Amino acid sequence: MRRIITRVCLLLTLAVGASVSAANETTSADYVLQPSDLIRVQIFQEDDLTREVRVSQESSVSLPLIGTIDLRGNTIGVAQERIRALYAADYLVNPQVNIIVVEYSKRTVNVLGSVNAPGSVPFPPEQGMNLVDAIARAGGFNRLADRKRVKLTRVTDGKTENFIINADEIIQGNTTQAWQLQKDDVIYVPERVL
Repeated sequence: MRRIITRVCLLLTLAVGASVSAANETTSADYVLQPSDLIRVQIFQEDDLTREVRVSQESSVSLPLIGTIDLRGNTIGVAQERIRALYAADYLVNPQVNIIVVEYSKRTVNVLGSVNAPGSVPFPPEQGMNLVDAIARAGGFNRLADRKRVKLTRVTDGKTENFIINADEIIQGNTTQAWQLQKDDVIYVPERVL
């Protein structure tokens, strides 16, 4: 009887672990690959094709047999399917491809001006960070900060955009716009005019 209970507990533990693992894979499958990410590409039962490669600045990787693949804007799930299709086209029968991010590229924003600890602020790759979070990580507003005229500078597709944001409205919950940040955004908090 004791053996049966032990086996049932072991099976339940394995089942719960598998469901948690599947939930984590679902979350990570939505991650958009970035230049400088180090990824491991594994093909089930094809150990000689397993590679750890860094995504180039042009968002591509080079893999055995299929060559260079452009992964610009691809999530992990999309990249897995594209690589699977390339191997299935000429080389393998029903390959199972798994991509794991071994090391995320460094992602930072710069917070400057009237904050207590101006400088570069890193943020977790799979999580977003909004304007107020970044300012908090830079030590928060100092006593001279003009919270109503915070400037956000963002470069998108080579085009620079500037936004003037009222951070007090975000803090007080008077707006639904939280201003989710992107890699290399610059936040400048000016001083109040006394």
